[in-house]
Amino acid sequence: MLREWAHYLTLPAPWTHRRLGYVRESVSLTSRSRRCRKAWRPHLEAARTVIAQSFADLPQRRTAVVLGSGLLDDVPLAALASAFEAVLLVDAVHPWATRRAVRAYANVRLATADLSGSAGWLLGGADDLADALPAIVEGQSVDLVISANLLSQLPILPIAWYEERDRTVPPDLGRRIVASHLAGLARLRTRVCLVTDVEQVEMDREGGIVDRIDLLHGARLPPPDRTWDWELAPFGEAERHTRLVHRVWAYRDWHPA
Repeated sequence: MLREWAHYLTLPAPWTHRRLGYVRESVSLTSRSRRCRKAWRPHLEAARTVIAQSFADLPQRRTAVVLGSGLLDDVPLAALASAFEAVLLVDAVHPWATRRAVRAYANVRLATADLSGSAGWLLGGADDLADALPAIVEGQSVDLVISANLLSQLPILPIAWYEERDRTVPPDLGRRIVASHLAGLARLRTRVCLVTDVEQVEMDREGGIVDRIDLLHGARLPPPDRTWDWELAPFGEAERHTRLVHRVWAYRDWHPA
C-alpha cells in the first residue's frame, strides 16, 4: 500500500489527468500487472507478436506511434526502436517503469494526451467530446500507428466520473468514445495495428458463465486477424470463486479489415 501511495504522489501527470483518475488507474494497473504476471503472460506475448508482425513488411519505417503505451508490457519496444527512426509513446499517464525503460533508447520519446477526448467536456471546458487523436499521429513521417489494448479502456474513467458523482451517465457515452477512436484510426493514411479486448466473461470454478459484458458498448468490429483469451483476473483477484476472462481481437492492418 505504501508503495502504491508513493507511486501515486510522485508520478508526473497533468492536474486534469490526476483529477480525472488517470494516475489512480495507472497505479492500480501497475499493481495488478505485478500480481497477475503469470496469468497475463500468454496475452502479452500474443499482443507483442501481432504488433511485430504489423510492421514486418513495411517498406518505410520512419516514425511509429503507440497509442495506450501504458506499462509497455504488451509493446515490443526494443523491436520498434530498432526498426524505426523514431518511436512515440502516447498515453494519459506514463508510469515510472515506462519512463525508466525509454532511457535505453535515444529515438523513443513520450507524449501525454487524453486519448478519450473527454477531459475538456467533463471538466466544463468544452461542449462535447474532442478529437482524441494527437496531431502527431497524422504527421507525414508516421508510417505505423498502434492502438495497444486501449479501445475498451477509453470509456471507463469518463463513465466512472458520472457514477462517482451519482449523476446519470449519458446513455451513448461509451459507444461514442469507442466510435470516435475507431473513426480516427480509419481516417489515417498510414498502417494501423489494432489490438483490443471486446468482451468480458465472468466464469465460476465449474466453467459456467456468470456474466458477460460488451466492452465496446455496442460498437461492432469486422472479423479479426487473430483472437485469443486474456485471463484478466484469476480466481481470487477480483472475486474468490470467479475469474474474469477477456476476449481479444487483433488486426495487423486495420484498413483492409
